[in-house]
Formats: sequence, structure tokens, C-alpha cells
Amino acid sequence: MARVLEPLTPADAQSVAAQLGREARGVAGVAWRCPCGKPGVLATEPRLPDGTPFPTTYYLTCPRATSACSTLEAQGLMTEMNDRLAADSDLATAYAAAHEAYLADRAALGSVPEIEGVSAGGMPTRVKCLHVLAAHALAVGPGVNPLGDETLARLGEFWARPCLEDHA
Repeated sequence: MARVLEPLTPADAQSVAAQLGREARGVAGVAWRCPCGKPGVLATEPRLPDGTPFPTTYYLTCPRATSACSTLEAQGLMTEMNDRLAADSDLATAYAAAHEAYLADRAALGSVPEIEGVSAGGMPTRVKCLHVLAAHALAVGPGVNPLGDETLARLGEFWARPCLEDHA
């Protein structure tokens, strides 16, 4: 993995359940924490406890980031990114490398033949979920996923305000 995962503590599990409105499934660890210390991105096992293959290795749980990504999606950012991917070979190459990095991170957690070669968020050829791209960029840091980095730049410092009290 690009970074060491922190174990999910009982307090983290409570925070994540409040963030998601349900218990998290198949958690491998905390991949990124908000500056307030709460989990903001979870790494998930490539196969859920019920046996279902799950390609989304990095799962955005931060309510502020999730909401902001949804707003960017509604504003058409994915269409803009897809158009740029089709026209910019350098961007397409960098995005394909992000896909490979994502696959390598998932392979470190386990092998699931049913989803081999499938990452998440539309990688490597399209953008279909900004939440996944932002989660990937937060988990691995800048310079790995160009469109994830761009998503974070457009979100701004979503964590600058205190976390919502109801997302303990």
C-alpha cells in the first residue's frame, strides 16, 4: 500500500457509523484522517465479509468531503474531466498510472479474481465518481491521481471548519 493503514478503533467505528448512517463493512483500516482526528477515508478489503467482490479500496467517509464531491458532480465536473481525458494524452497516461497504483494497493489487501483489472471511479478511461478519486488522493497523497488531486483542489479546505457534532 502507498501508506500504512491505521487500525479502526471502536471509537473510529462509531464515528464512521455516524458518518455513513450504518456500520462500515470490510474495513482494512483508516487510510486518511481529518485534521480533527476522525476517519475520513477507509481502506476496504477487496471482498466483503459476505463474499461480495468490492473494487472500491478507498472509501470516502468524511461528510463534508462527500457532500462537496456530490456538489461538484452535480455541477458537471465529471463531464469536463472526461472531455479532458479524451483530448489530453498526458492526462490520460497519468490517470492510467493512477489506476495501476490503485490496483497495486488493492492487491496488497488480497486477490479477488472477479474484479482483477477493475479499479474504481471509472479509472483508467473515464471519470464516474469524484468521491473515489478524492478518497484515493487523500489516502496516497498528492502526485498519484491527477484527477483526484484536482478534485481535492476544487473542494478546498473542506476540513477547515470543525466536524459536525452529529458525526461523532
